[in-house]
Amino acid sequence: MPPVQPMLAKAVSGVPDPTSITADGVTGLSFEPKWDGFRCLVFKDGDEVELTSRNTKPLTRYFPELVTAMREQLPARCVLDGEVFVALRGENGVDRLQFEVLQERIHPAASRINLLAEQTPASFVAFDLLAFDDVSYVDRPFRERRAVMEEHLSGLPGPCHLTRTTDDVETAREWFHVFEGAGLDGLIAKPLGAVYTPNGRTMLKVKHERTADVVVCGYREHKTSTPEQPLLGSLLLGLYDGETLQHVGVSASFTAKRRAELIEELQPLVCPIDEHPWGAWSRDASSLGSSTRGPEIIANPDRVPGTQSRWSQGKDLSFTPLRPERVLEVKYDAMEGRRFRHTAHVKRWRPDRDPGSCGYDQLEQPVSYDLASVLSSASNEPEGS
Repeated sequence: MPPVQPMLAKAVSGVPDPTSITADGVTGLSFEPKWDGFRCLVFKDGDEVELTSRNTKPLTRYFPELVTAMREQLPARCVLDGEVFVALRGENGVDRLQFEVLQERIHPAASRINLLAEQTPASFVAFDLLAFDDVSYVDRPFRERRAVMEEHLSGLPGPCHLTRTTDDVETAREWFHVFEGAGLDGLIAKPLGAVYTPNGRTMLKVKHERTADVVVCGYREHKTSTPEQPLLGSLLLGLYDGETLQHVGVSASFTAKRRAELIEELQPLVCPIDEHPWGAWSRDASSLGSSTRGPEIIANPDRVPGTQSRWSQGKDLSFTPLRPERVLEVKYDAMEGRRFRHTAHVKRWRPDRDPGSCGYDQLEQPVSYDLASVLSSASNEPEGS
C-alpha cells in the first residue's frame, strides 16, 4: 500500500559494460529506454487504482483516462513502477514525448483535468514490478521481476505499455542514440541480480550531455541574498533566433563564494530593462498593482523571464537585466522545444566568442524517431534483441 518510494538511479558516463556489474552473484545488466515523463507507482486492487509520484504525492485525480485504462488492461492485483508520459504527433508525422504538455495536466480544476484528458491523453509505461497478486517481488532479482511482467503485461494495446529491454550492450548503445529522436532521455541499466530497493540508487542512468555557447542576459538573486551580502541565484541564458534573443534557460549551480563573486563581476553589465532586448515585454510593477520592486515582464509566447503562469504564481520573477555582451559555454542534456530541458551547467567563459554568433544553429539536432516504434514491439521482443 502507498506510500512507497521508488527505486532511484545514479548517473554514469557512457553505457556501462554488463560484464563489470555483479549483484547478488549474478553478472549482467538489463538496458531499457529512459522515459521523459512523471515517475509513477501504480497500486491496483480490482477497480481500485491509486497513482503516486516519485515523492509519494497522489497523481490519481490528474489522469482519469489512465485510471480507466488500467482497470481494463492491467492485472487485477499488482503494484507497478513506471512512467506517465504524453506523446503528440508532429508535423513530420511521428510521435514524440512532450514533457511540457504533460506538465499542463497537473491542474487544480476538475473541468480542466477532464478536458485535457481528452485533448492530450496520457500513457503509462511499466518498467518494474513490486507486487503481483499476494506476492511481494521487492526482494526478488530483476530478471525474475521482468519475467513476471513479460508473462502478464505483454501485448498491452495502450495507453498502458510494457517497456522494451535488452541485455545486449551494442543494442543498448544504438538505442541511446536513436531513441532520443523520439524524445527519450537516455538509458537505464538494471543489474539482473539486484532486488528492488525503495529510495536506493541501485539502477544506473546514462544521459545525453552536450555543450553550447550562450549569451548571459541577466540574473536573479539567491533566496539568501541580502543588501549587505548580495548573492547571485541563477544566470539567465539566451540564444539568437535570427535577430531575436530568445530565453533558452538558466544556470544555477554555484558555491556561496562563487555567487558573491559573480554578482560583483556582472555589475558593469547591468542596464535598464528598456535598453535590454527583452524590454519590449516590460512594464512597471506599479502598473500591475504588485509590491514587487523593479520591472516585471508581461506574459508572452516566447517565455521571456518574468512571464507569469500558474506554475509561478506568487513568486517574484523579477530579474536584473544585463547587456548581452558576455558568452558562456554550458553543458546541457537535451532541448524541450526552444529551451534547455533542464538547468544548464557552466563550463567556462568564452571571451573569444561574439554574442551575436550564439544561435540555435550550433545545437545538435537528434534525428527524428517515431515513439510508436519504441513502443510497438516492447511487449513482444525477446530479451537481447
